[in-house]
Amino acid sequence: MPAKDVKAYVKRADAEAICEAVRCPTMRFVRIKSAEQQGQLMLHRARDLLMRQCTQLINALRAHLTEFGIAAAQGREGIKELLAIVAQDEGSRLPVDAYASLPVLAAQLQVVQTMIGSLEKRIVAQHRSNEASKRLETILGIGIIGATTIPGC
Repeated sequence: MPAKDVKAYVKRADAEAICEAVRCPTMRFVRIKSAEQQGQLMLHRARDLLMRQCTQLINALRAHLTEFGIAAAQGREGIKELLAIVAQDEGSRLPVDAYASLPVLAAQLQVVQTMIGSLEKRIVAQHRSNEASKRLETILGIGIIGATTIPGC
């Protein structure tokens, strides 16, 4: 039973209210996930977290460099350009303290991107071994990530 449906019945989080909710004929129930399904969902959640961290690091690098008048186009090529500037600068265009922190952010970005890549390899392997996931991928707008996220695949 979804937690949001139980909340309406909870007076003091007692078992009686939960039993009453379960007996309600209009109550919807959630299927119990297997350990394997739970593990697959963990892969996706971990990837999502790392993707957010990657975005934060990219935004931080862009913002810090923009403060010193260094800007680049958006997208992969733009961030590659900024990372090249950080790698080559060695304090010539940036203050020493600023230069000291930027390689740390750049290294962290590389680590996060590597971790995302390893999780994505695992997700692709799951996708290739699952016929239902392969069929879902044939639907317009659903890719490998979406197909492997849907429960039961």
